[in-house]
Amino acid sequence: MKRVVSVSLGSSRRDSRLELELLGERVVVERVGTDGDLRRCAQLLESLDGQVDAIGLGGMDLFLQAGRRRYYLRDAVRVARRVRRTPVVDGSGLKQAWEPYVVLHYLPEVVGYRLEGRRVLQVSSVDRYGMAEAFARAGAQVVYGDFLFALGLPFPLRSLWSVRVLAALLLPFLTQLPLGWLYPTGSRQEHNTPRYGRFFHWAEVVAGDFHFIRRYMPDHLPDKVVLSQTLTRQDVEELRRRGAALLVTVTPELAGRSLGTNVFQALVVAFAGKPPDQILPEEYVEWMGRLGFRPRVEWVNPPRSEGLRALYERWREGRTA
Repeated sequence: MKRVVSVSLGSSRRDSRLELELLGERVVVERVGTDGDLRRCAQLLESLDGQVDAIGLGGMDLFLQAGRRRYYLRDAVRVARRVRRTPVVDGSGLKQAWEPYVVLHYLPEVVGYRLEGRRVLQVSSVDRYGMAEAFARAGAQVVYGDFLFALGLPFPLRSLWSVRVLAALLLPFLTQLPLGWLYPTGSRQEHNTPRYGRFFHWAEVVAGDFHFIRRYMPDHLPDKVVLSQTLTRQDVEELRRRGAALLVTVTPELAGRSLGTNVFQALVVAFAGKPPDQILPEEYVEWMGRLGFRPRVEWVNPPRSEGLRALYERWREGRTA
């Protein structure tokens, strides 16, 4: 039996425990939220060290990235160092390999949704730089919302060059701040305080971390395509109420739960049987396929625009065939 635990700074209300069978082996997957309490998070990590096959860090990244440079977050690295025997991952392996695969291959080839010329709002890029690069390679028109949503400043970024330059100037300082200053943790993940709605309205696709999307999305998201992860059924209902059309999550729903990239990277590490830094990007894609994991595709509302309507009809025909 394999056991994987995600220790999150998020709300404990989202805790879960699942039992699965993968590649003929029983697997227990747990998610434990610590309600933004960094000390409790560190204590829990210490208690799990050597007791499980892999640990995922939820609600935090070990580093942010722009171009080839990585900027390590002081608090996240500090708590991760409490674990000495068990592999600890934050989902970055999948963010750099699997998420670009979803954008560049799965969306156009399986879903049938091509991104060339599409208007994309990525709510934050430095936590998912692989996705940011993939949107650019796909030919999308992208607004990167790092300043808008992480810092609350009215400066949309429209190129990866601007992301890299500003990251080099600001992230050496910002990564030394408490995690809660940069990212919603605990109960703040469940609050909605709309911000910069004009960029949501401009976009055809809203992408990135759903905690950011949930916190800042407006009341109306008509006909939007949402590319994200870690949604509860309540989150899906909120998107339905706001009029969104298509939801694609980069990771699948397991037993009615949508879990984060850190969980799936931990599962890959547990099955691969080697340290995370020894797993190549293409191996993450290969292992996701071997384990039977696919992005989740769900139409939350019938679309109104002509292009999406044609895609929706093909999807319905495929389901009834």
